[in-house]
Order: sequence, then structure tokens, then C-alpha cells
Amino acid sequence: MAILGAVMVPHPPLIVPAVGRGGERQIEQTTQAYEKAADKVASWQPETVIIITPHSIMYQDYIHISPGTGAKGDFSRFGAPEIRYEVTYDQVLVEEIERLAISKGLDAGTVGERQPALDHGFLVPLYFLAAAMGSPWPCKFVRVGLSGLSFETHYRLGMLIKEAAEKLSYKACLVASGDLSHYVQADGPYGFRPEGPEYDAKIMDIMGRAAFNELLAMPENFCEKAGECGQRSFLIMAGAFDGQKVKAEMLSYQGVTGVGYGVGLFTPVGPDNNRHFID
Repeated sequence: MAILGAVMVPHPPLIVPAVGRGGERQIEQTTQAYEKAADKVASWQPETVIIITPHSIMYQDYIHISPGTGAKGDFSRFGAPEIRYEVTYDQVLVEEIERLAISKGLDAGTVGERQPALDHGFLVPLYFLAAAMGSPWPCKFVRVGLSGLSFETHYRLGMLIKEAAEKLSYKACLVASGDLSHYVQADGPYGFRPEGPEYDAKIMDIMGRAAFNELLAMPENFCEKAGECGQRSFLIMAGAFDGQKVKAEMLSYQGVTGVGYGVGLFTPVGPDNNRHFID
């Protein structure tokens, strides 16, 4: 099976001790779940890890996939320049995804690179993957951004990622990097909106049941009011499981910083013709 599994993770720089400087202790539950998720990715022994990040270059009408041989990044923006990583991109898989996107009229590809350095939506997962996988990296990476395009378009990109991996007979897995609502607590950095905790509860329920049809059906205006970060990341991941029965395990949820952090594991367990959610 080309797609071995996926994980859903947040990306608070605070969780890295060199950045948090003790503040990371308030999200220890998230840290422990993150470590378990990273260990799971390592156990799959993927040839390629596809990380979907909301903080790569983002266009309104185009989903950007990072081109080139690889990239570097560090946490200097967050006061910890010594925490740095370099990855090699899987150019063959990127080219196949882009070819499929062009052939099927989906607005995604490698055009318009403007931020080659790795962003924190990519780097925070790398921090945990490095601890789980060791050095040097035993795999290559693909960096996928988001866009202002519809939920369905992002789901369809996930379907193309699956198709590309299958065509190449790759062993790949996905990391859907994304925080939940930014409006969970009145004393948080962004304040409170009632849609915040409502969104987080819905997402944890939907993802815990792998009910990706319900993820697709969530009203975009509600998600915007909730100040979500990862909805489209989760949709790309979900699309990679189209037509598959999925075992889901939600490992943790915390909203103690005013932002929702959810961690989950997703493993395909076989074909299911009732789980084709787009015609």
C-alpha cells in the first residue's frame, strides 16, 4: 500500500524546549502525544514523508508544492537559531504529483516559489521526527502548502498524492500539520469566540471517527469564524485515504494556551467503496 498512514499534529514553536524555556510544560500532554505520533511515523519506515503546512507560501488560487532538491530552516525567528534542520525533497514524487494536477486541471504545483526556507509548520514536526528517526534522515520529504481554494480542491490534491505514490510504488506517509481554533480562551493571545471551542470539539469528534465526509461538509464561514489553521491540511490528508477504511486514534487535545492542539493517528485498513466522498 503506497500510503502507509498519517498523523495530525499541531505546530506551536513553544513545544520546542529551546523556544519554550519552560513554557512547554503547560502542553506536556501534547508533547507526549506528539512523541507517540512521531514514533508511529518512524515505525512505518517510509521512503517519503509528505508534510502539509499552512505556513509555506500561500496563494488564493494555487496550492504550492516546494520545488528543488531540498531546503533548510531553523527556529531563529523564535529565539533558538541553534535548532536547525535540512531535508532532501523527493523530486520524483513532486514531479508526478504536479503532472497529475496539470492533467486533471487542479491548480497545484511548483510554480511561484517565494519562501524556500522551511517554515515552523514544517519545522515543529521535524523536531519530533528527528528524535524518532535519528540522523541522517532515512527518508526524503515533500512540502505541500495550502491555498484559498475550496475544501474539495484540497481533498482532491490528497487523492492525487495517493495516486502518484501508488504509481511510483512508493511507501509514503503524511503529516498534516495544523493548529485548531485560535479563539479558545478569553485570556489567550487571540481572545475568545464561541465558534472556537465548538470547532475544536467537532474536529476531534470527526477526526476520531475518520468521518472525512463530515470534514468536507463543514461550512467554510464557520471555520473562518473559528480561526482554524489546519482544516485544509486535514482535508489533503483525508483525500489521500479516499476509498479506504481508516482506523483513527486521537491521542490528545489541549487548548490551555488559547489555541487548540489536536494529535491523531490514521491508518488505512483496506478498500471501502462507501468511502469515496467526491464524485
